[in-house]
Formats: sequence, C-alpha cells, structure tokens
Amino acid sequence: MTLNKTKTKPYTATRNACKMCTPLGAALVFHGIEGTIPLLHGSQGCSTYMRRYLISHFREPVDIASSNFSEDTAIFGGSDNLKLAIGNINRQYAPAMIGIATTCLSETIGDDVPMILNGMGDAVENTTLVHVSTPSYTGTHADGFHGAVRAVVEQCNPLAARLEYDPDTRKKINLFPGMLSNEDIRHLKEILGDFGTEPAILPDYSERLEGPSWEEYQAIQKGGTPLEEIRAMHLALATMEFGSILAGTVEQGGTSAGSFLKESFDIPCTSLGIPVGVKATDSCLSHLERLTGKPVPEKYKQQRGRVIDAYVDGNKYVSGKKAVVYGEEDFVLAIAGFLAEVGVIPVLCASGGKSGLLKQALDTLLPKDKDIMDRVTVHQGMDFTRMEEQARELAPDFVIGNSKGYTMARHLDIPLVRVGFPIHDRVGGPRILHIGYKGAQALFDTIVNTLLQSRQDRSKTGYAYM
Repeated sequence: MTLNKTKTKPYTATRNACKMCTPLGAALVFHGIEGTIPLLHGSQGCSTYMRRYLISHFREPVDIASSNFSEDTAIFGGSDNLKLAIGNINRQYAPAMIGIATTCLSETIGDDVPMILNGMGDAVENTTLVHVSTPSYTGTHADGFHGAVRAVVEQCNPLAARLEYDPDTRKKINLFPGMLSNEDIRHLKEILGDFGTEPAILPDYSERLEGPSWEEYQAIQKGGTPLEEIRAMHLALATMEFGSILAGTVEQGGTSAGSFLKESFDIPCTSLGIPVGVKATDSCLSHLERLTGKPVPEKYKQQRGRVIDAYVDGNKYVSGKKAVVYGEEDFVLAIAGFLAEVGVIPVLCASGGKSGLLKQALDTLLPKDKDIMDRVTVHQGMDFTRMEEQARELAPDFVIGNSKGYTMARHLDIPLVRVGFPIHDRVGGPRILHIGYKGAQALFDTIVNTLLQSRQDRSKTGYAYM
C-alpha cells in the first residue's frame, strides 16, 4: 500500500515584527493633547505593553488607562467596563479629554463604542470623549497615530461650525507633522515662528513627554496642544501635513486630518514628505515662503550652506556605502531620500506597513540620474527575521532605524545608527533631531562618525587621524 504524499508549504509567521501595535500610536497622540488621558478599551495587558514602549523611549511617566476586559467581558461585551473606566478617570484625573482607542479584543467582539458614549449623557458633561478605532490586525502604530489625529480633528470640528473661507481673516496654520521626535516638534515651532506665523501643531508632546523634574506630583503633565486650538482648526489659513505615504492613501480614497479639513471646510492642504535632508527641507521652506509671503530667514540659508559644506567634507567616507533602512513607511522614505542625497545607497528599505505605496514613492523620490533605484530592494509587511536574511545577501555597511534592529545589526556585525521610534537601549531618543538643515547636519555627522569608528575598531593597529 502506498500513501500519496503531498508537499505542503512550510508555515511562516511574523517573527519580531517591524512595527508596533496600532493603539500605541493613538496613545501617543492623546499624550500630545493638553489635559488628555488615553484609555484603551480592551485588556490590561494592552495598556501595559503601550506604557512600556513609551516610557522606555521618553523616560517620562506615561499613564494609559484600561477598561480591563475579563473572560466575561469578552463574551458579554465591554459596555459596563468602559463606562466604569471613564467614571474612574474623571474622578482621579478630571481630564479635559479622554481619548478612547479600541483594541483587537473589543473590535473583534463588536463593541459599538460611539453608541456607548452617546448613551452616557451628562455623566461626562465637562470632559470631551474622542474615540478612534485601532485594531492591530488592520495596521501599524503609524496607522493608529494618523487615525487618532484625524478622529480628534473630526470630532472637535463639527460640520455645523462651518464658516465661509476667507484667507484675509485667518492667521494660523495647521500642522500635522506625524510621528516625529520631541526635538523635531520644537524645531518646527522655531521655523514657523521665524516665518512670523503661530502654528497649531497636532499632536505636540514635546513638553508633556519631556518636561523638567517635578517639585510636586502632576496627575497630568503640563503641555500638549490646547483643545481650543484644535476646535479652531476649521478657521485656519491653511494646513500642512507631513507624509508622502499618508498622502498616497488619501489619493486612494482614505482620509487624513488635512483632507477632512479640506473637504469639510475648504481649508487648503499641502502634503509634503517629512523634511529630512537638504532637498526635502528646501521644499518645506519654499512652501512656507509662498504661504506666508515672507522670505526664508537668513539663518536658514546659513544652516543650508554649512550642511552642504559638511556633505563635501565627509563625502569620501560615505560615498557608495550601503545601508539597510527600516521603520514606519513615511520615515523610511524620508531617511532613504536623505541617504541617497549624501551618496549612501539604501539597498534595503523595509517596513512593517502594508500600504503598497513605498516602492512607488521611493521611485519618485530617489535620483534618476544615478540609477539608485536599480540597487534598492523594497519590502513591506516585513519582520526582522526576514530582514536579516535579506540584508545578509546585500552586505550593507550599516543599518539605520530604531532600537528594534539592534539584534539584526549585532548578527550582521555592522553598526546601527539609531533614529526614529522607539529608542530604548540608549538615552536621548526624544532629543534626536531629524528634520531641517540642522537635523540633516546632525544625522550626517552621526553616520560619518559611526562609519569612522567602525573602521577604527576593526583596524589591527588603529589610527588617530583621518
């Protein structure tokens, strides 16, 4: 008797994903709004996981409430748990807003959170409740971040508040910068201030998640975008939104905070790539010049000149080097553009995101005259195990991304340049400057010095002069 043997494809699963859970991004947004407490509607483990990542990166206290699902809640629904959690938060914190993000469990059982919140009536009379749907099986932490920004803007700017658009009466500029560092946000404030405009930035966790030591306990840290600024976003002169991938999803029928304001209130919205590197910063400042009618301040021209001079000085150390770039899609795109600008080939661009737009965006961004794209491998929905396998074949000189790539870099025996989020094996992650000419200068110096140190460490004799 012979048995029919059929070949089956080996089962593969994600191993060390190149992303974090969707509600994490939403929780970060809510921490960037003044007087707001994030609440995860789901199990206690979800909020613990989010706190761990945020605390290890920002080195600050991070409170994230939970509706504490149990086995019974998973079967009969979480309505009572959610109402109890909101009541407890109100009593303990007296917040201006509670940002509610739904986790995989509450989404899977089908809890109708908007209906639950509408049924609470006057129980939360002085607290704004904002809900965003963030099941992790549909996206990444970046998706949760953008979804939360959109939800806050939509729910704080009802269509009934619509007024006729009149640019002569509008002064503020809305800025949705995406998931940048605290130092990036502070630098953006400086840039817009130098153009004589006061921005409404959402979110702004630059002070709340990096403030001075407390003399007395603060239930909610100071800082964050004021609610009154968010509620006035439909009265702005214009909107700027960073993220080429985000813009691509809008073109495919998705929505963003900027597209909502444009469609609902006729506020012009410009989508730009994250301004990392000289070329991307040029584009950002040129847009601000047109928007404000004011020339680029002289100090930025000086910064631009210095970074280009640095590019020339360090070119021999980076030209033709190969790098692996990973992280959330828009950040990978921005870093890859910067690397190509300084002469480094981003041979592998990898992300856990699955927009399907990264390769096309890179093809548009990277220089055509150097045929760089022919040497670039692009992967989405990637994990670090497969990334390491791919990188080993490409023989990169260094990897650049967050701390989650440390093990890969160690196995490949090449240096890791830490950028983005999360940085949890070094201090100072929130203070890394990526954007603008100053950010380009800092990144370039870090990459050059990392490569020089690697050469010195590998030398049998060592050398003290370059």
